[in-house]
Amino acid sequence: MSLKPLTDAERTQAREKATAARAVRADIKSRLRTGKLSVADVIENPDGDDAVGRLKVLDLLKALPGVGDVRAAAIMAEVGIAGTRRVRGLGIHQRKALVTYLEHHQSGSARK
Repeated sequence: MSLKPLTDAERTQAREKATAARAVRADIKSRLRTGKLSVADVIENPDGDDAVGRLKVLDLLKALPGVGDVRAAAIMAEVGIAGTRRVRGLGIHQRKALVTYLEHHQSGSARK
C-alpha cells in the first residue's frame, strides 16, 4: 500500500510538527537530568502530550543521572517492560511498578 504524495505545504507542516515533538522530548529529558522533573511526573499523566507518549521508556530512564544503557535495560527487565516500549504503551501495573522501583532504588543505591 502506497501513501499519497504530500504537497510541499503538508510536508513543511509535518516537518514542523516533528521538530516541535523532538524539542518537547529533549526538554523533558533535560529536566529529568537536572532533577526538576521525575519519571513519575512523566509517565503518570496518560492524557499528556502526544510527543511525550512517543518517548521510549529506555530513553526516559537513560536521562536520569547515573543511569546508562546497561542500568536502564536492567531496570526495564526487573520491572518487566520490553525494551521497545514507549511511555504511552505502558499499562497501569507497569507504570506503578516502574515508579515504585525508582522510588525504592533512586534513594542512593542507584547512584553508586
